[in-house]
Amino acid sequence: MADPQPMLDVADVEVRYGAIRALKGISFHVNTGEIVALLGANGAGKTTTQKTVSGMLRPALGTITLDGKRIDGIPAHELIRLGVCHVPEGRRVFPRMTVHENLEMGAFRFKKVDENDMARVLELFPRLKERFKQQGGTLSGGEQQMLAIGRALMGKPRLLLLDEPSMGLAPLIVKQIFDIVREINAAGVTVLLVEQNAAQALGLADRGYVLETGEIVLSGTGAELLADDRVRAAYLGEEIAAS
Repeated sequence: MADPQPMLDVADVEVRYGAIRALKGISFHVNTGEIVALLGANGAGKTTTQKTVSGMLRPALGTITLDGKRIDGIPAHELIRLGVCHVPEGRRVFPRMTVHENLEMGAFRFKKVDENDMARVLELFPRLKERFKQQGGTLSGGEQQMLAIGRALMGKPRLLLLDEPSMGLAPLIVKQIFDIVREINAAGVTVLLVEQNAAQALGLADRGYVLETGEIVLSGTGAELLADDRVRAAYLGEEIAAS
């Protein structure tokens, strides 16, 4: 019996910034219902990978397919209509809009805001309900991260791209964010996660890929990568004794 077709398939993708090859022919896939983590140091190519999947960058070579249909070259706003929603690094909420208005912006592709979706987001993020009429720019970093994720959920994503959701947040807030990502996934949303907190990411992810200077150097299940000496030494700060 043939393996099921992955939801997202990235094949031999190369991305260039001028003469610099930021991605050097990477290939990976994400199956429906999975959480897949992309790990790597700063400059490894993780954010470039997500921007290319979400249509913000165009690959020089290679193909990206969603449910078997090529999407490389489709602009970001059109990919949102296909259910690909991206929460970028740095949150990027609309600072002068209220929480309510920010969430409504997430549903821009629909003629009418789905109040059931709004209620679901406020159930996931009770803090946003408390801050519903506040401007986005007045929220704390953790609250802005919740708002950015909630705004993406208003777009009814099938594939949710999260870029460094824990960056700059206190450990307690990080745990809340990751618990919510797990809940979002359990509700049927497939997740591609970029995250420097390797322990949190691999504890959450079904599978993961490790990037170094634009190339995938390791892959495996979350548990396999957590147990890998190279991952533990490079990303978990553990010193591995020589055998």
